[in-house]
Formats: sequence, structure tokens, C-alpha cells
Amino acid sequence: MTPGGKETLQTRERLLKVAARLFATEGYRGTTIADICRHARANIAAVNYHFTSKEQLYREAWRYAFQQSIQRHHPDGEIPETAPVEERLRGRIRALICRVTDRNNLEFQIVQKELAQPTGLLREVQREALAPLRKNMEALIREILGPEVSEEEIHFCQMSVMAQCLGPMAGRHGRSSRHSCQPFWSRNRKALAAYVEHVVAFSLGGLKEIRRLHESKR
Repeated sequence: MTPGGKETLQTRERLLKVAARLFATEGYRGTTIADICRHARANIAAVNYHFTSKEQLYREAWRYAFQQSIQRHHPDGEIPETAPVEERLRGRIRALICRVTDRNNLEFQIVQKELAQPTGLLREVQREALAPLRKNMEALIREILGPEVSEEEIHFCQMSVMAQCLGPMAGRHGRSSRHSCQPFWSRNRKALAAYVEHVVAFSLGGLKEIRRLHESKR
């Protein structure tokens, strides 16, 4: 790679890093291209060259934050495909909860700002990036539920599992409890691990009961 080419890639990387951080803290409307360029030590022409618009930079900044998050917390929890389905589900649940509760994870912080002040700009990029993760989670749930369960019920079960995993998002900026001004998962790793195991046990218990009920109707 030529020196100029390397410098161009470094500029793009700086723009993405800074944009992700500012969009996460200030939101889309509260962040300007001028702010991003100043912090990234780049000029506006560089934004136009690499991203063409603020809207596209917003999408790519979220995608960048998502990819960084996935690298830190691999979606399968580093559980091999040959492991029992219960262990594979545990790995998926643990990885997702760790992503959600990672204070350095800008992906979910950007999403929270987007939920507070919707722009609609992230729908397509999120759908594209998250589809494989949802598909893999759905496959595990289908495997646990067995062939007797409808696709609709599989979808409902997936929503239930995901809701538990995403629940700690509400604790990022929630009210202080009488026990602590910090959310439960930030107190220590033991508290987070306990929550992971709770979600796993609760999910497996529900899924296996649904399977039992369907099999009893044969």
C-alpha cells in the first residue's frame, strides 16, 4: 500500500472512531460534521470523499461500532458448534448480554440516542447487520423446541429470550436504586455472571416446557 493510500485509510478510521463516539454521546442531531472533523483532525472534504454525506457517515459509524462490538464479544460465545444445544444457547446469551453491558460499546449507545430522537437512518444497516445473529439464535431455539412447534411460536420465544438479554440497556441511564447508583451489572463480574445464568435457566426452562406441552398433545 502506498503511503498516501495508508494515510487515506487512517483518516477514514479516525473519522469513524470520532463519529461513533460523538453520535453515541450527542446523538445524530446534536453532532455536526464540523465537530467530527475537528476531533478527527480532518477536513470536510475527507467526509465527502469517504462517506458523501452526514447521513451515510452516521450509518457507517454505527456499522463500525457494531463490528468493534462483535470483535470484542463473539456472538457464539466461543462455544464450538459440536457442543450441546444448551451450551450453545448459553454462549449466545452470554455474548449478547456482555455486549449490551459493555460500557465501551458505542453500538448500543448510538441506538439509545436514535430511540430517543428517531431519524430512521439506521433501519436498513441494522437489519442487514443483525439478520445473521437473529437467524442463528432462531436456529438454536428451533432445535430446542423441536419439530412440533410453529414458526410463529419460535418467533415469540426468540423475542422473549432477546428481551431478557437486552433488558440491561434500560439500566444504562436508569434511576438510582436504594442499593446503588450503579446498575446491578456494573457492580462486579459476579453479578453479571449471575444474571447471565438466570436468563439461561429461565429461557431453557420455558423452551423445554413449551416443547413438553406440544409433545404431550401427540
